[in-house]
Amino acid sequence: MTTVALHSSAGKWVMVTTILASAMAFIDGTALNVVLPALQQSLKASAAELFWVLNAYMLMLASLILIGGSLGDRLGRKKVFMAGIFVFILGSTACGFAGSATMLIIFRMIQGIGGALMIPGSLSLITSSINENERGKAIGTWSAVTTLVTMGGPVLGGALADAGLWRYIFFINVPIGVAALVFLAWKVNESRETEGDQRLDFPGAVLTAAGLALLTFGFLRMPSLGFGNPQVYGTIAGGVLLLAVFIIVENKSRHPMLPVGLFKNVIFTGTNLLTFFLYAGLGAGMLFLSLDMVQVQGYTQLQSGLTFLPFTVLMIIIARFAGSMADKYGPRLFLVAGPCIAGVGLLLLSFVKQTHGAGEYWTTFFPGIVGLGLGMSFTVAPLTATVMGSVSDHLSGTASGVNNAVTRIAGVFANAIFGALAVLFFSGAVQREIRVLPLNGQQREAVVAQTVDLGNASIPAGIDSAHHNMIRKVYKDGFITAYGRIMQLSAGLAFLGGLMGFLFIRKRPATG
Repeated sequence: MTTVALHSSAGKWVMVTTILASAMAFIDGTALNVVLPALQQSLKASAAELFWVLNAYMLMLASLILIGGSLGDRLGRKKVFMAGIFVFILGSTACGFAGSATMLIIFRMIQGIGGALMIPGSLSLITSSINENERGKAIGTWSAVTTLVTMGGPVLGGALADAGLWRYIFFINVPIGVAALVFLAWKVNESRETEGDQRLDFPGAVLTAAGLALLTFGFLRMPSLGFGNPQVYGTIAGGVLLLAVFIIVENKSRHPMLPVGLFKNVIFTGTNLLTFFLYAGLGAGMLFLSLDMVQVQGYTQLQSGLTFLPFTVLMIIIARFAGSMADKYGPRLFLVAGPCIAGVGLLLLSFVKQTHGAGEYWTTFFPGIVGLGLGMSFTVAPLTATVMGSVSDHLSGTASGVNNAVTRIAGVFANAIFGALAVLFFSGAVQREIRVLPLNGQQREAVVAQTVDLGNASIPAGIDSAHHNMIRKVYKDGFITAYGRIMQLSAGLAFLGGLMGFLFIRKRPATG
């Protein structure tokens, strides 16, 4: 397979198209979180419907992303990448015109199908097209630019929501996607593997889609239903069983979608374990940090989005450099130190108590966000390059699909488990605090019952107004306690990621 230099015309067009498509997906995800209140009011959506507006996309993405990566390897990476972009554009357009929450949920599923074909294709196209000695630098460039536009998503979402234009979060994907398709068609060569058996693994595709769908669905339902609900443990158990059958089938298949032998490669296995722990910690940490800022500390949505600018700036400055240094000296130091620095950042954030709003940002949240940004900046490009470099080029799409699936499942898993833990921590803290308040047993139960809403907990009806301020303080203090513990657990996961780097990553990745 012919590869090109990063600074050649062909190399630059590969970078432009993959960055455009990835940015489209990432902006959509981050900006949507900010416009949810406006969207809910406009479509008169229930809380459950709002939940599925977010998670219908994630369900389809996590279920099909392995298939998307495998199809690119077999049918042509550019072809499948373009198909994913086209489907994503169609889904985005339909979302923008959705007249009800139900229709929006359906159209978000279409977006998820497009994303599953598109997202692994971007890294696979870079890996298969750019010279091996420049891939770390190329992936660092991709990481820095996509992070820049991704972190701009909340600012854009806040501005559009304030202007009553939430639908443009979806419409903005159309010109970006069309530009990517045009450039791909005219400027980028096809990348396809001709070696080996190129037949599609239909049993494997069905098993992995069904298994990941059940597993993801179970985790998504856990925060609202609890693990003891049959719908939760039943679907999780079913998902695990189907994935176990999938591994057996792939091990016996003559043309497997996911060669099980990949996991005998300790670097491939180790980097995916690192990815799981680091992104589980990052996902939970970022979620609860935003909740704490907006619901307890008094930040506006726009201010909350702007607080992550140091993270963005560090990614822009460092990610490309870290990728180049990993190309030159090997990734091990970056994949041990990076997650650990991110863990220190999360730990610093866990110590932030009640503040007086955004005016105290620089002495409270800023140091932790800088630590988190430094850690991720040192990690992202070397990690991705190591995953992609640990396998042969003809499996780059599969490797990207696996790593992206691990990233998505880590986020879903962390948000589900930590969401349930946060309610337990919050309710426990509130129960301890209200013992000294002059409330009867029924009133105490009503106050504790509100903790399922975390930072949105409201004072129950029937409570004397003289006690309102005390209860508000109990809720704030209780949430900050829960937030601190969740951030400490997130830091622990990041440190576990660093341990995976120490145990599994050699100085230079081995290709096999």
